[in-house]
Order: sequence, then C-alpha cells, then structure tokens
Amino acid sequence: MTKRAFRLSRPEQLAQAAADYQAASVIPHCPSCTQPCCRLDALVLELNWKQVKVFWQLRESRAAFDQRLATGTGPEEIRAMDGHYFAHRKPCPVYDLTQRTCRVYGQDLKPVGCTDFPVYENQGSVIADLRCEAVDLAVFVRRLASAVGPGFRIVQSPDADFPFLVTLSVKRETDATPGSHGGDRPRFHPRSRKQRKVGS
Repeated sequence: MTKRAFRLSRPEQLAQAAADYQAASVIPHCPSCTQPCCRLDALVLELNWKQVKVFWQLRESRAAFDQRLATGTGPEEIRAMDGHYFAHRKPCPVYDLTQRTCRVYGQDLKPVGCTDFPVYENQGSVIADLRCEAVDLAVFVRRLASAVGPGFRIVQSPDADFPFLVTLSVKRETDATPGSHGGDRPRFHPRSRKQRKVGS
C-alpha cells in the first residue's frame, strides 16, 4: 500500500489540527476558565430529546414535555425549535459547578456542539470562536499552517455580524492577490448551534 493511501484529505487535516489544538490548549484551560461555556451565559446549547430527558432527569413523555414548554410551565432555560431543543442562560445540568467538570464528558450523550466548541472544521475551512478565552488565534493559525504544509497560507475572515466567529480558510500562495483577504463568510455549522450569539 502506498503512502498516498494514508494521506489525509484537506478537511481531515484541518479537523485533526483543530482536535489537536483543543486537546493541547483548550481542554487543559477549562478548570481555570473565568467564563465557562457550560454556564451558557452567552452561548446556546443545542440538544436532542434524549439529552434533555437525561440531563433534566425527566420522567414524562416528549409530547407532555413539549406541551409544558408551549404553555410556559417547562424549564425556562429551554426553547424548542425544528425538532431540537436549545438551552441558554442557566448552567447545563450536567456541569458540575464545584468541580468545574462535565458529568457526561467522553460519553455519547455529550452534545456535539460541546465537542466542536471553540474550534472545528466546517466544509473545508475551520471556525474559531473567540468567545473562548483559551483560544489564541495567532497560535492556532500557526498550527493550521503547519498542518497543511508549505505552499499554502491561512486566511482569516471574521463574520460581519458576529466578529468573534472567524473562518480560517486555506489558500494556495499563488491564489493571493495584493490586499486580498479571501475566504468565505463564516456560516454556523448545522451541528453547532451552541456557537450562536444571544442578546446582541
């Protein structure tokens, strides 16, 4: 089998670089973070029904719970939309405020948005959410540049409406034009609505 068979695709390279940065720089910072994302003060966490039922220790049916939400008698921090649930303004129930750890970390129940935040691959680019105090954009860009190798550059494109969301795109050096910023406008990843900004 040739070396080519083991070569990662560009999205896989970026996803691996993002995961490596998370492991090396973000996760070790969590216990000392001054603004834990799990408190959901500024972030919105997308959940499925199983997660809601387990996290909030519900015994009722989904239909009964949805009815309570519709009538304003359900948990005030949860909203339902398009078959999903969104929690905001209160700490996630599985976040241990004393130990500052997640009780479902490493389990299948852990929301995908939690795994993605604050850096993740999205359609061939990487999104960096600067609301996380552990993210050093300059260091992360250098890590991405090292991952893709020579002959390419990393282009930073802050979102026009949510400038704390920065898309990092890979461009060939020959694609650059003087003064060009390149890149596409950041899009929220469909799996990571946790990254949405609320209240501004």
